[in-house]
This record gives sequence, C-alpha cells and structure tokens, in this order.
Amino acid sequence: MNRTAHAAAAALTVVLLTGCSTGTSTPGAATGEPASTSGPAAAPAPKASADAAGAFTVVSAAVPSAGLGGTVTAENDPNHLLGRPHQYTSKITFTDSRISAADAESHKPGDLELGGSIEVFPTAADAKARHDYIQAATSSIPALSEYGYLHGNTLIRVGRLLTPAQAADYEKAAAKLP
Repeated sequence: MNRTAHAAAAALTVVLLTGCSTGTSTPGAATGEPASTSGPAAAPAPKASADAAGAFTVVSAAVPSAGLGGTVTAENDPNHLLGRPHQYTSKITFTDSRISAADAESHKPGDLELGGSIEVFPTAADAKARHDYIQAATSSIPALSEYGYLHGNTLIRVGRLLTPAQAADYEKAAAKLP
C-alpha cells in the first residue's frame, strides 16, 4: 500500500471511531432542567414516512430510473444499525438505470454506488444525526462521497456515480414525501 492510501485509511479509521458516538442532547439535558415550553409554538413536524418501502414508492414515481434493489433486514444489514437506538427502523437499497454498466460491474448488489438507499428513522433528529455523521465521515475522501437528502425522518442517500443533476432528481422526490 502506498503512503497516501495508508494516510487515507488512517483518517477514515479515526473518523469512523470518533463518529460511533451518536450523542444527541436535548434542551436542559446538561443541567437536568426540563426543556422550556414557553415561547412561540414550533411549526408542526413533517408527517413521518411510515417505512422505507413506502418512501421508495413515492421516490420511484418521481424518478423513473430508480428500481428497488433490496430490503435491508437485521440479518443482512452491513452496518448493523437496523432497529438500534436512534438508528434507522427500515431501509431499502435502490438501483438507478442511468449508472453505466461499466461503472456498476465493480460493485455488488445492494452497494450504494449502484443507486442509493432510503433510511427511515424514529425521529427527524435521528435522521439528521445520521446524515451529518455520513457527510463528516466522507467529506475528505472523494471515493466515499455521496449525496444525502433529508425530509423529516427520512434520509435518501444517493451514490456518487450519478451526476449532480441526476442526483438532484432524488432531492426533488424527497420533497414529495409525506
């Protein structure tokens, strides 16, 4: 392995190890005080997507090149996050027919690079924490970069093999989620 590859691997290891903490705080958590309920009423939260399969139905109607890749279960989840506290409660992978066969041949079914994935979380805050973690972990390693679109408690992750304009179709589709 060359020096650059070693440095990239070391940096990724540090980022992943430090990112394992998903510490989120709530108002008053540091002091033990209850969160304030005074002030203007907050805008209602967007209606939560029921599950990733339901979200995919909406997304694929808006992005005809998207095809269902597979459903992630506790047994086949490569990240071992399904159903864990503050992690996704459902996840699907999808393919995108606009990705060339030459680019796809080095990937296996279910890989994000073949299209993307949809992850649904218990709360919007959990989805945002996952999105922020992924962006921080991949921002300095171009080979791991991806697009991420949040809508309420749903995170749509899109592989880097799509152009920015193609990936933007998923951003528009995310806006159509309930």
